[in-house]
Amino acid sequence: MSIPAYQLGDHVTLKEIANAIAHGLTPIVEVESMDGIYTVRFHHANDVSELSDSQGKTRTFLGTGEIRDLLGGIGLTHGVLTWGDQCGDEMIGVPGHALSPDEMLASGTRIAFR
Repeated sequence: MSIPAYQLGDHVTLKEIANAIAHGLTPIVEVESMDGIYTVRFHHANDVSELSDSQGKTRTFLGTGEIRDLLGGIGLTHGVLTWGDQCGDEMIGVPGHALSPDEMLASGTRIAFR
């Protein structure tokens, strides 16, 4: 039996990603922290989808506990915590450059959902 190819857009609801996962999708999960606000991205088949509400608005979280419960509840076990707000410190003259998505995932911290 072949696994259907899912066409997930830039924004995906929890229900849509749960359905895709139940049918074989295995995304890399990125939880990005930006100044204490967290967002979730799913990296899959050369594309990225952001976790959104039913109106297509990006879901934000104030901590990782709710993210852990939501994603663990749909069968995901782990992800990568990244920091979108750390590329240098202009206050003390430390130069920085914006990291690419691949660099962010490579330097992130592995986190568990269940």
